[in-house]
Order: sequence, then structure tokens, then C-alpha cells
Amino acid sequence: MKPKVILPILFLSISLLLAFVADPNEISFVNQNFSASEKQLTKLLDTANQIDSLYPRTTNPEGKVVFTNMYEWTSGFFAGSLWYGYEGTGNTALKNEAIKWTEKLEPLKNFTEHHDLGFMVYCSYGNAYRLTKNEKYKDILVQSAKSLSTRFSEKTGVIKSWDRFGSWDGKGRYDFPVIIDNMMNLELLFFASKVTGDDRYKKIALSHAENTMKHQIRDDFSSYHVVCYDSQTGKVLSRETAQGYANNSTWARGQSWGIYGFTMTYRETQDPRYLNVATKMADYYINHEDLPSDYVAYWDFNANQNGYTPSVRSKAKEMPTNYRDASAAAVTASALLELSTFKGVDAKKYRDAGVKILKSLSGAAYFAKYGTNGGFLLRHSVGSIAHGVEIDVPLVYADYYYLEALNRYKKILAGA
Repeated sequence: MKPKVILPILFLSISLLLAFVADPNEISFVNQNFSASEKQLTKLLDTANQIDSLYPRTTNPEGKVVFTNMYEWTSGFFAGSLWYGYEGTGNTALKNEAIKWTEKLEPLKNFTEHHDLGFMVYCSYGNAYRLTKNEKYKDILVQSAKSLSTRFSEKTGVIKSWDRFGSWDGKGRYDFPVIIDNMMNLELLFFASKVTGDDRYKKIALSHAENTMKHQIRDDFSSYHVVCYDSQTGKVLSRETAQGYANNSTWARGQSWGIYGFTMTYRETQDPRYLNVATKMADYYINHEDLPSDYVAYWDFNANQNGYTPSVRSKAKEMPTNYRDASAAAVTASALLELSTFKGVDAKKYRDAGVKILKSLSGAAYFAKYGTNGGFLLRHSVGSIAHGVEIDVPLVYADYYYLEALNRYKKILAGA
């Protein structure tokens, strides 16, 4: 008799799943926003293609596009956005532009001066290889992983982010800082081990993730932005912030990097400890009492609150306005949508939260009207209020993770 009970339940579960997957309103939402993104990306391309060997990052106060050289940490996001635009629309013109903008970054494969090579190369060449299987791109990614590995220390067990860091109070000077953002660069290392069979890259990634989990995540699963190590002993010397409100506050994009980084690390390892950290960090974000109703976080979860004091030299103390950060929201949306696909989690909770953020960012409050915003997709991001730069502006990486989230939602709807 039991099969008679189980089968209707099974069919009901499948029917409910298919009803979600096939929802025409959701499919229309995705397609409409890919169409709007395609037009805006083309607008930004018109400007970017007039500038040789520089890469769009944001806009200045006059609304003009600001470019950087390839060695800035954001250089790979534009090519990555073009790849995601192509993936979401099938527009081969975007693919051709993505190839062009990716291949200009090849010199980065030997770059070793900071940790952001994962952002710079994996977001560009990683997507290029995923969508084309061009072996040349794989070779560039593996060489980039070798370059990134040179920043790993057996003493500390982590990858050095910057070569030096000075505390905001002017008292601390450190030569082995590690920032939470660094979790994002591990995907390049996992990739290199998978395609070469050489597990040294994965071992470095796992060591870094392990020590980040141990030293950079607080008991409530919020995160420190910067942890400084003694390069000779491996001992933790300080826990501070560079871009957040205060040393003990939770910088929103840093929390987003952590959610995304540990979600990705679980995907690559299936180690339940990383899934636990990813879900608990995600819960911190979506359950925070000061999270706005649209789920687009303020730039720091503790800005302007009692018990949190910026350093005298930080410009955060001069900012009474509590700005939103669309870039933090976009990173979080993408991470939550991937998190929702894992077994053993509350899939509906994370999917619904990710979709809610995605829909907020797709609304008029954040998504730019065609031809405005310098050609960037999203408005209202924050680079670093502490440094007084890139405040309430478009940022190329916000667009990248928005498009990634949109692609991930499209695959969820398709049952992929």
C-alpha cells in the first residue's frame, strides 16, 4: 500500500517544481532584463571602444565613464559582463566583443603584484573558456593560477592580498594583510587543479579557505574585512577594516564576498563546514534588522550606529547619509541563487531572497534608463566611503554579478 501513498506525493512534488520552473512571468522577467542589459551594454561598448587598452569601471561626477588600466582589480569585469550578456541573449555581436576584450588581458597571466588575479582573469577568461572551450584560454587560466600561487605562504596558510597595509589610526603597519574579498580568487585555483590534475592549487585554496573561516568570520557569522598576519610566525596580529565603517563593523560587500566565496568553496569541495559558513553568513545578511525591505543593503551593516566608531582618518565619519550598495546586493543575489541549488539547505528561502534582490536591482530605483548612467546597468553602488571614493555611482562589478545572477536564475527556471 505504501507506493500508492508515495507516488501521488512524488507527482505532486514534481508538479510543484515544474510549475515554478515554467512560470511564464518569471521567464518574461529574465528575458526583459537581458534585453535591457543588452542595449545598455552596447551603449557602454560604443564609449569603451573609443579608448585603447583601458577598461571601464565607473563614472565621474559629470557622468563620464572612468577607465582603468588592466592591472587594476576591476579590469576583467567588463569582458565578463559581455560574456554573460552573450550567454543570456545569444547575441553573437556581444560574443565577438567579449572575445576582443578578454584577449587584451592576456599579459595578466604573469601578474603577481596583488591577489585580485582571480577577479581579473577568471571573470574574463574563465567565462570565455566555459562558453567556448578554447584551449588557449585554459592555458592562460592555468598560468594565472601559477602566478596567484606565488602569493601563498606556508607560514600563514593564506594568500597575501596586498604587499602592505596601514591601519586607519596610523599606528599599525603590516606586510601580510588578507581581505575577505580574497575568497573570490580561489575559484581560479580550483579550476586549475581540475583541468591539470595537479592538486597543489586546490591545496592552496583549501588552506586559505580554512584559515579565513578560522580567523576572519565572527561568532555571529559576520566578517572582518582585513586580517593581518605575522609573515614570519603566521600569527594573527590584528583584525581591522579598510573599506568598512569601523574595525568591528560589518562591511556589506565584504559580507557578500564571504557568502559567495564559501558557497563556491562548498561547490568545489562538498565539505559541509563550508556550506554551514555560507548559509550562516547568508542568514546574517537576509535576517539583519537593518536590512531594507528591498534587500539592497546599506554599505555597512553598522554605519552610524552606537558602538561603532570610524578611525579619525577615515572619511566614513564625514558621511551622515547611509548609502545603499547595489554591488553588495548583486554579489549576494548571485551567491544566494547558487546556494539555493544545494541539497541540505532551505532552497526556497535562499532562492526567494536571491530573486527578491534581483527584482529590486531590476527595478527603476536601481536599473538605469537606456543611454544614462554612462552605459552601466546599475545605479547606487559604493566603492569605498572610508576613502571617500566612488560613492553612489555605477560600478562595473555590480553589473557583472547582476548579470551572473540573472543567468543563474534563468538556469533555475529552466531546471538546469
